[in-house]
Amino acid sequence: MTKQTFIKGAMILLAAGIVNRILGFVPRITLPRIIGAEGVGLYQLSYPFLIVMLTFITGGIPLAIAKWIAEAESVGDQDRVKSIFRTAMLLTIAISVILTLAMLLFAPYIIRYLIPDTRVYRTFLMMTPLLLIIGVSSVYRGYFQGKQNMIPGALSQTLETIIRIIASLVFAYLLLPYGLDWAAAGAMLGVVAGELGGFAVLLWHYRSKRNLRSSSGESLAGDSSSAAPTTDSDSASPSGSKHPILRRLVGLSLPVTGSKLVGSLSYLLESIFTAKSLAVAGIVTGIATAQYGALQGMIIPLLLLPTALTYSLAVSLVPSLSEAAARGDKALIQKRMHQSMRIALVSGAPFAVVFGLFAEPLCRIIYAHEEYAPMLRLMAPVGIFIYLQAPLQAALQALDRPGAALMNTFLAAGVKLVLIVQLASKPELGIYGALIAINVNIVLVTVLHGISVMRYIGFRMKIADFVKVGVAMVIMGAAAQWIMHRMPMTLEWIALLSACFISVILYLLLMFWMRIIDRHDLSRIPWIGAWFR
Repeated sequence: MTKQTFIKGAMILLAAGIVNRILGFVPRITLPRIIGAEGVGLYQLSYPFLIVMLTFITGGIPLAIAKWIAEAESVGDQDRVKSIFRTAMLLTIAISVILTLAMLLFAPYIIRYLIPDTRVYRTFLMMTPLLLIIGVSSVYRGYFQGKQNMIPGALSQTLETIIRIIASLVFAYLLLPYGLDWAAAGAMLGVVAGELGGFAVLLWHYRSKRNLRSSSGESLAGDSSSAAPTTDSDSASPSGSKHPILRRLVGLSLPVTGSKLVGSLSYLLESIFTAKSLAVAGIVTGIATAQYGALQGMIIPLLLLPTALTYSLAVSLVPSLSEAAARGDKALIQKRMHQSMRIALVSGAPFAVVFGLFAEPLCRIIYAHEEYAPMLRLMAPVGIFIYLQAPLQAALQALDRPGAALMNTFLAAGVKLVLIVQLASKPELGIYGALIAINVNIVLVTVLHGISVMRYIGFRMKIADFVKVGVAMVIMGAAAQWIMHRMPMTLEWIALLSACFISVILYLLLMFWMRIIDRHDLSRIPWIGAWFR
C-alpha cells in the first residue's frame, strides 16, 4: 500500500479539499437562489442533530484507528492492523444501526419539542440513512489514514462532492413546487446520494488493494483468508480474545468522542438557544429561520473555505505525530507542529483580509444577499483562530491528550451558550448577539488548545512570525482596497477578482522577503517541488 510523507499526504488532501470546497460552493451559491434563505434555514436546522448522532459514530473511532494502525505499521504488526480494522467495523455498524432506529423512533418528539420550526420534519427523516453510510465510510478512511495513504479518502471526497452538488440541486428544484419543506428535504436527499458515491470509492479501493495483496500472498486488514498466524490478543475467535482490542479501541476513542460531543452538543444547543432567544427579541419564526440559514448556510461556510488546508494538515498530522511519539522522536514532533502551524497561519491570513474588506461585494456577487455582509465582516477577524485550531486539536489527540481538548471545548461551549442567551435575546442585537458569542467561543477554544500544546510538548510559535504576517496583512489590505477603488464598478466581480489576485501575490512576495516561507518549503510540495530545488 502506498504510504506518503507528512507533507505529501497533506498536499494530496489539500488538493482534494480545494477542489471540494470550490465545487461545494456551487450549491452554496445556487441553493439560496432556488429555495431562498428561509429554505436554507430549514435545511440547516436539521444538521445539528445529525452532527450529534455522527459524533457518537465518527467522533473518535476513525482517529483511534488511524493512530493505532500507524503505531502498528511502525513495527510491522499486520496481524494487529487486521484485528483493529475488523473490531472497529463491527463496533461502528452496531452503533450506527442503534442510533438510526432511535432517530426514526423519536423524530416526532424531537421536531415537536426541540426544533423551532416543525417544517424540518421531512428533512430530518431524509437524513437518517447518513448515519450508517458515513459511519462505515469513516472506518475505511481511518484505516487508509493509519496507513498514511491519503489518496482513497481524497478521491472519495471529490466524488461525494460532485454527486451531492448535482443531486441536491436537482432534487430541491423538482420538489420545490410541493413547498419549502419538501425542497429542503430534496437537498438533504442529495447529500445521501453523495455519501453513497464516496463510500463506493472507498470500498472499491479497499477491495482492489485486498485482491492485489491476496494475489501476491500478503495479508490485508479484514482479509479472512489470510494465513498469517495470530496472537491471543489479536485473534478474532469467539473465545473472547478479541476483547482487549475492543477495550483499547473504545478507550482510545472515548476521550476524542467526548471532546467532539461537547462541540456537537454545543452546536445543537446553539441552534435551539439562538431560535428561542430571537423569539424573545421579538423576531418571528420565518425571519429567524432565514437569519439562522444565512449564518450557518452562507456566512460560516465562506469563512471556513481555507480549512481545506487546515483539515488536510490535521488529518496528516495525527498518524505522523503518533508514529513519531511511538519512536520517542521529540525533534520530529516539534518540526511537524511548526510546519503545520506556520502553514495554517500563512495560508489563512489573506482570507481573513479579503472577507473583512470585501464582505459586501462577496455576499452580493456570491449569494445575491448583500444584507448579510455585516455578519461576514464581524466574523472575518476570528478566521485566523479557526485556521490555527485544527492542527492544535490534532496534536492533542495524536499525543494522547484528548482530555485536554475535551475540557477546553467544554469550557468554551459553556461561555458561548451563556452569551447567546444574554445577547441574542436583546432586540438591538438579535442574530448578531449569537454571532458575537460564536466568535468568543472560537477564540477561546484556540487559545486554550495552544496553552495545552505548549504545556505538554513545549511547542511555541515565534511571536516574530505573527508580527510579520500581521504587517503583510495590512500591506495586502491597503493594496487590495486601492485596486478595488480604481476599477470600474460596472465590472464589480472583475474588480474583486483583480484586487484579490494581485494583493495575494503581493502578500506571498512579502512572505518570501520576510523569510516566513522560502524555496525549501516549496521544494517539499509534491509534483511542483522539483522546480524550486
